[in-house]
Amino acid sequence: MLCADLVDVRWQDKKGRNYRAIANLEDISISGACIQLDEQLPLGVRVTITHPKGEYTGVVRYCAFRQIGYFAGVQFEPGNRWSQRAFKPLHLLDPRALISSSERETGEDGAPLH
Repeated sequence: MLCADLVDVRWQDKKGRNYRAIANLEDISISGACIQLDEQLPLGVRVTITHPKGEYTGVVRYCAFRQIGYFAGVQFEPGNRWSQRAFKPLHLLDPRALISSSERETGEDGAPLH
């Protein structure tokens, strides 16, 4: 699901120093999320993503700089499955809804129906 919401992210480096940042939640799924933040997260570091109704813990699987900041992919740990019931980001969009809407407005050949 594509989304936008601010979340608090916490992690610890190998020396035991604690870090905290505010991140934009870019997308979320049952098993993970993509967050955008101003600083790079180390690969493999365990992070805690806190939202208004609780938190998710996971491991950073990728972190890449893309024009406006760092985008980090977090794979949730077992038992940390996301659901809309548990946490619904402020702005949430199911990309499948766009495809369904597009299909309703066009025929099988892609031509407009009206």
